[in-house]
Amino acid sequence: MSGFNRVLILGTGQVTVQLAVLFKNRFNAHIGIVGRESIRSEQFFAALLQSKGVVSAAVQNEQHRLLEGECAIDELFHAYEAATGEWDTLVMAVTTDAYLEVLRQLDADLWKHVKCIVLISPTFGSNSLVRHYMEANHCDTEVISFSTYLGDTRWRHGKPSCDVITTGIKRKLYIGSTEASSSNVGMLCELFIQLGIQLEVMVTPIEAETRNISLYVHPPLFMNDYCLNEVFQGSPIKKYVYKLFPEGPITPSLIRDMLTGWKEMTRITESLKLKGMNLLCFMTDDNYPVRPESLSRDDIDNFLHLEPIHQEYLLYIRYASLLIDPFSEPDQDGKYFDFSAVPISQIYINKEGKWDIPRMPKEDYYRTKIIQGIAKFIAVPCPTIDRFIAAYESKLRITAKMLQGESLSDAFAIRSFEEDLKMICSEISKDMK
Repeated sequence: MSGFNRVLILGTGQVTVQLAVLFKNRFNAHIGIVGRESIRSEQFFAALLQSKGVVSAAVQNEQHRLLEGECAIDELFHAYEAATGEWDTLVMAVTTDAYLEVLRQLDADLWKHVKCIVLISPTFGSNSLVRHYMEANHCDTEVISFSTYLGDTRWRHGKPSCDVITTGIKRKLYIGSTEASSSNVGMLCELFIQLGIQLEVMVTPIEAETRNISLYVHPPLFMNDYCLNEVFQGSPIKKYVYKLFPEGPITPSLIRDMLTGWKEMTRITESLKLKGMNLLCFMTDDNYPVRPESLSRDDIDNFLHLEPIHQEYLLYIRYASLLIDPFSEPDQDGKYFDFSAVPISQIYINKEGKWDIPRMPKEDYYRTKIIQGIAKFIAVPCPTIDRFIAAYESKLRITAKMLQGESLSDAFAIRSFEEDLKMICSEISKDMK
């Protein structure tokens, strides 16, 4: 029997809509959606009420048409505590820092029938966290980790609704399961082949989780003075995440930090007996390619064996080559698509009336803090990662003091994530024996 007959998707974001359409139309699944009670989710639930439970997904590019379609949601729950029924699979489409919070809100009776949990966009250690929680609750549940979400999906009209558009998809993703021979992973591999996405099965889930590019590039790109000042203080002149200084944060010293951060992460993964990776190859082959005139195949393939200064040079060339989309068609003035023009978002007042921090770097704080905690547990020094965390937490303290007396979200709190780390490290300890 398929593990995707009855699928409950946790979360009410745009990814949830795309996954609902995909699982319904490709697996003919009975689909449920559950979300937390919030102002943002109210907009989603209101839109579903108006559409009589029908959601739709469009695509920007014709070659991705297998992702488009519409479907009726079979069951809808307005709070995690309210979810009921018999579900084969839970799909976690919430942010990684919310996994434990969400799981604890679900009714214990719900677990009796759940055989599989799919983590759509986990971070390093997420599978260990969920596995520990399920085992502690005496549940024999398969936990599957993707390396990251399959593409870029947005609200079609710029706000929460029942309509989304997927503007691009990844060329390759990685997947790992707590079960060595998983029929569910086999079904997902077949599905992704149809979608035109290569899905490589890793030996362990945590190995799949190491193949998330955000782990390696977001901390150096966001946890530096340039970006942190823009995020927390702002300026009248727009600045961009992926541009070279002065339009963006990318300098030779930032690239050096990116390289040393990756090497620290490599030492962590090697200590856990996980397969390492070639950073430049991962960036170009699995994420965004550049033209061979900019980076030769030899340089990419031999990146691991080069001197650090040569590696820094190639990483800098990689970012310089992606200032524009090198494969786009130029206009009559010779201008290519401005690929790197992703604005740095600033702190804002959220729908609850509280000052909040943008998803980047808020989510990256959790990711990086978990990496730091795992490194400490296995006694691997990571001074560069420590410095990223110190810079971010310093800015949190300064900004919270500046906004004293105003309503702040919990994103401004200095966190240890001690409970999550205790569960994660408990599972890592078992795996290392």
